[in-house]
Amino acid sequence: MPELIPLISRQEIKEKIQEIGQKITQDYKGLDLVVVGVLKGSFIFLADLVRQITIDHEIDLVGASSYEGTSSTGQIVFTKQPDLELKGRDVLLVEDIVDTGRTLSKIVESMQELNPRSIKICTLINKSERRETQINVDYSCFCLDKGFIVGYGLDYNEKYRNLPAIFDLKL
Repeated sequence: MPELIPLISRQEIKEKIQEIGQKITQDYKGLDLVVVGVLKGSFIFLADLVRQITIDHEIDLVGASSYEGTSSTGQIVFTKQPDLELKGRDVLLVEDIVDTGRTLSKIVESMQELNPRSIKICTLINKSERRETQINVDYSCFCLDKGFIVGYGLDYNEKYRNLPAIFDLKL
């Protein structure tokens, strides 16, 4: 039976999202901000984050996946493209976790083809253990070295997303 080891509490997550939301509000004041969440994992983080961004902004979603169980397959599959016009706009990609960096690199490449004015990245967890692709993360709530992380939207085979805090899953 899997073991869940607590890593980051609900309160710590709440406080960090408030802090990051204030920073994003300051950085994007006067700009045409579109916050684009990466499905499925970012949906809880995205919902909490956009409520902390107090300037006008629009929200969209993109879907991409490369995971099967605990391993990245190396193949990126796009499951949803953005609905909003991104040309000339300031895009903030919101991801649950940046791990190998491969999926997010492909998403950024895809977004660049839509000619936004800028693209920045915000992640709940910036995890360096398995980083394979150099990617610039502009806003990180938490940096972790290792572990298989679940909870607060992050999953293992579609389970554990509903946990209100972040845990290290030991199989």
